[in-house]
Amino acid sequence: MADLSAVEICAGAGGQSLGLELAGFGHEVAVELDENAANTLRENRSWNVVQGDVADEDRWESHKYHGVDLLAGGVPCPPFSIAGKQLGATDERDLFAWAVELAGRMKPRALLLENVRGLSMPRFSAYRQHVKDRLKDHGYWSDWQLLHANDYGVPQLRPRFVLVAMRDEDAQWFEWPKATPTAETVGTVLHDMMAVNGWRGADAWAERANDIAPTIVGGSKKHGGADLGPTRAKAAWRKLGVDAMGVANEPPTASDPVDFLPKLTTDMVARIQGWGREREYEWHFTGRKTTKYRQIGNAFPPPVARALGTAIANALKHKGEPKQLAEVESEVMHDRLYLALKSASTALTEKEIVKLSGEKMDSLAFERRMAMLARDFVIDEDDQLGGRAYRLVGFKGFIGQEDHERHTRFAEMRSRIS
Repeated sequence: MADLSAVEICAGAGGQSLGLELAGFGHEVAVELDENAANTLRENRSWNVVQGDVADEDRWESHKYHGVDLLAGGVPCPPFSIAGKQLGATDERDLFAWAVELAGRMKPRALLLENVRGLSMPRFSAYRQHVKDRLKDHGYWSDWQLLHANDYGVPQLRPRFVLVAMRDEDAQWFEWPKATPTAETVGTVLHDMMAVNGWRGADAWAERANDIAPTIVGGSKKHGGADLGPTRAKAAWRKLGVDAMGVANEPPTASDPVDFLPKLTTDMVARIQGWGREREYEWHFTGRKTTKYRQIGNAFPPPVARALGTAIANALKHKGEPKQLAEVESEVMHDRLYLALKSASTALTEKEIVKLSGEKMDSLAFERRMAMLARDFVIDEDDQLGGRAYRLVGFKGFIGQEDHERHTRFAEMRSRIS
């Protein structure tokens, strides 16, 4: 029985949902944009599932869940993906900063947000600093951590950048889940599925597939059908004995050659994501093959979510030994140029900004950093007698503004957003 409550936004098909449930969180509501993923949630659980834009106040009333134990979500990844344009705050799909403001209104005891590794890159150092600063304004301690799925029982690399925030009185009890590299491989977890129809090559195939999988890529509605990722990923799959050019309808059969190079089925992909091998991780996906694959490929692996959920639950229950908050925080995010601009009450010249930041850089490096900042923040520039001066005016991202251009772009792209 769940003894902690959760609200999940951008819930997808239930990877994080199932993991949090197994960690002891009961869902008050799960909000998801994609109709197929919402149907999958309803198929598996009798939760209150709301299908629609999570930022649409007419779709669900967040104030009803004020003070929930956990606000969690896997907000859209494309704004930060290395494979994309990394538009960050100016991407119509970006909901990370909005989710932080939602936490400020809902006042959950804890916040859990996960995204792709790209968010941890230097390109987004100021964005991360903005998030930490806003959480502090809302009364939360926060920390980031890059986690790899293979350290939590999932035979797949899958790095995810995770944010956890809590009140100080709970944060001192928080510990990131300990990493324990899995002994499982693609071969060990899929052998029974490859052999189920009598394929004589299953044993040899499992021996060849003796490593963890590359990151499963779900893709989006902007792209074509299901396959297992870009060129480099396909090459890695081939070394494991898998044809990554598409997804199969059925496992290999007795009539297939021993040295046949099989494709994975959606059930096999789900197994590599952490679903299905054990009874408690059973899950049924609705829709056709490509739809199922996207749901599975875009998910947060349930065992990783369970590990994080357990760590958060333990902190909320004050289990273990409390620590000083400085000991709990694994990495302090500081973008010194951004902080220098933010702290100034007037416009500053390049020389003043560099001096205030404490960083050493030439003019070319400064211009590059300022251009990077300007992608996510509004920066006024003014030519003065002592040179060009800069002033931080605001954040470009969507945080709930009724007049934000996100609404127009979102409406235009609605049929292609997943």
